[in-house]
Amino acid sequence: MEWSNVFSTLAAPIDVVLDIGFGAGDALATLAALRPDEAIVGVDVHTPGVAHVLEAIDLNGWQHVRVMEGDVLALLPRLPLASLAGMRMFFPDPWPKTKQRHRRLARADVIAQLVASVRVGGTLHFATDIVDYAERIAQLCAEDARLRGGVVARPEWRPVTRFETRGLNEGRDSIDLIYERIS
Repeated sequence: MEWSNVFSTLAAPIDVVLDIGFGAGDALATLAALRPDEAIVGVDVHTPGVAHVLEAIDLNGWQHVRVMEGDVLALLPRLPLASLAGMRMFFPDPWPKTKQRHRRLARADVIAQLVASVRVGGTLHFATDIVDYAERIAQLCAEDARLRGGVVARPEWRPVTRFETRGLNEGRDSIDLIYERIS
């Protein structure tokens, strides 16, 4: 897969950001409107969210946004190495029960594939309101010598998601983690 083929209507070079698990699609649409020079590939299994983003693409005439309905785990092996400017994963499903935790995307194999897909100087941005999920992301990223970063103050530019609002209403604070690929 070549990004220049996926985004053939855009002038090269392009910065491609992978947006994993965009849910209802509001945050993806907000960032697409604010960042027209950033090519976005959104991946989610939530059909209504995919439809919402497709509607926004059509309504706004966006040429810089693509969506894939499906599991990101099927896409990761197909991503070109060191080709992404960044990756965003905002409020992934926390799978709170112990017997469900193997379904979380914060796994060593997934993080390794994400890091391999992001170019040197690119970023991986995670946001969650589940403390043990954030701790697991931090642990896995700290173990990867190609990354530098950690917990940061919530960036002002990051849109508030529906899941974030729900967590805030339930008394949970958001945790943002940003890592830069350094090698």
